[in-house]
Amino acid sequence: MAEPVRVGVVGCGAISSAYLRMAKQLPLLDMVACADMLPEKARARAEEFGVPRALSVEELIADPEVEVVLNLTVPKAHAPIALQAIAAGKHTFAEKPFGVGREEGAAVLRAAAERGVRVGCAPDTFLGAGLQTARRLVDEGAIGRPVGFTAFMMGRGHESWHASPRFFYERGGGPMFDMGPYYVTALLNLLGPLRRVAGFASIAIPERTITSQPLHGETIVVETPDHICGLLEFENGAVGTLVTSFATAHANYERTCPILIHGTEGTLRVPDPNGFDGPVYRRGLSDAEWEEIPHSFVKGYGRAIGLADMAAGLRRERPHRCSGEQAFAVLDAMQAFLDSSESGNSCAPAAAYERPAPMPAHLPFGELD
Repeated sequence: MAEPVRVGVVGCGAISSAYLRMAKQLPLLDMVACADMLPEKARARAEEFGVPRALSVEELIADPEVEVVLNLTVPKAHAPIALQAIAAGKHTFAEKPFGVGREEGAAVLRAAAERGVRVGCAPDTFLGAGLQTARRLVDEGAIGRPVGFTAFMMGRGHESWHASPRFFYERGGGPMFDMGPYYVTALLNLLGPLRRVAGFASIAIPERTITSQPLHGETIVVETPDHICGLLEFENGAVGTLVTSFATAHANYERTCPILIHGTEGTLRVPDPNGFDGPVYRRGLSDAEWEEIPHSFVKGYGRAIGLADMAAGLRRERPHRCSGEQAFAVLDAMQAFLDSSESGNSCAPAAAYERPAPMPAHLPFGELD
């Protein structure tokens, strides 16, 4: 067994509990410190999950014991914290999105290359059994040649339930930058590199009233599009639509198929890309009903498997799957939807993309090589 990689967590909000809980089940991760702008939150998370130390953000980034900074801050802090960590010689792994614009993402990649450190970024849900099984089926030709797809994430937004919803409507938020990473990452892993994208975006609800606690009654002025329809053309010829919205009355993606991949010989119902182990269904040309396809990869992974895969890459000197390059491709596509909406033109990718290797199907839970 390789020596565990020592990780410090910056940002102890809601998502940190999911990472820290899963990390306990992944032997390659040693969570050694927590930090937050609010010291009491860092102390609370450290105590809850048995993390040895609660530090300030500056102390954690400077700590020689920390090899990887796990950056779970709000989107507008993702790139600034990453750049600080890289300057200190640390590897970094961030929550999505990679930045609030492609310029930030490019700056992080340049800094990491110059410093000789690794960069990783969520989502890692594509490493779960559901999407890995779907990828195998596409790669094996189970639906023939992919021709088209539809992908939907439509709901009302966060102000009715989230304790601090304001950042979801700032630059770097909105339904595309908040939920789009799951969908774009899944599509890239299923279909490969993009040829071009186009988009139409609007602010459908310019002001929102918070009805959750503790900010009940406060008003949010929406700064970024809350309804986006994107068109994507892949190098393999598949063309389809991705719609993300915080402006619809009902969350219909929960009751329909989040992603459908249509091929010349059948159709694939891909599980919710915001989860790891959802069911996969296939229907061939002559099939009267959908057939559920058994998972062919390890089940049970959650947030932090991408971080563990980066740790395995560090120790075994191989590429990690949730790479900064992939995260930049996702960020670039999301930004391109907004750019296209403003310009009226389609956009070509700003950088080349190569799919990461599939997960090993023959290894037990927790073993990645």
